[in-house]
Amino acid sequence: MLETAQHDEKSESKEPKMKLKALVVDDSKVMRSLVMSSLTKTELAEFDFVEAADGSDAMNLFDPDLINIVFADWNMPQLNGLEFARHIRSIRSASHIPIVMITSENSQDKQNKAYEEARISCYITKPFTVEDMKEKLTQIIEDISKRQKMNQAVLPVISSKAPPPTKPAGGFFSKLLGKG
Repeated sequence: MLETAQHDEKSESKEPKMKLKALVVDDSKVMRSLVMSSLTKTELAEFDFVEAADGSDAMNLFDPDLINIVFADWNMPQLNGLEFARHIRSIRSASHIPIVMITSENSQDKQNKAYEEARISCYITKPFTVEDMKEKLTQIIEDISKRQKMNQAVLPVISSKAPPPTKPAGGFFSKLLGKG
């Protein structure tokens, strides 16, 4: 009975998971499912997924106001992952959104190209494990959380019950003009 109480205390002390909208781009439905399942198992956040079959499809679904993080394969028809990432980086309002390349392209040259030309945030090679993902994504998810908290702190609080505007009560210029 005591063990159950301790377990409940631990689960109550946990912070609620951050909610993230993730765009998962891969021409293989099986791989998209594996990426989404692995991300969920990392327990780094509560993910809401949007799926795209290639970079072209992803461009139609991408909205920098809604998507928090992107996971893209490199080798896809239409528009590959590197081209898609370059395009995302060209959108000023999307420059802060992390792009994670998940690919079988494991050469150092390919990785350097992805980091330099497409300014990706992280590179994960296939095959991967949940632990690989968790290790590589922890800092990225923490950075998203910090950015979200900063943005919430900056937003002004607007009350719908604000009092109606009133005439200024005898300010400097009213007194100067002899009206206050």
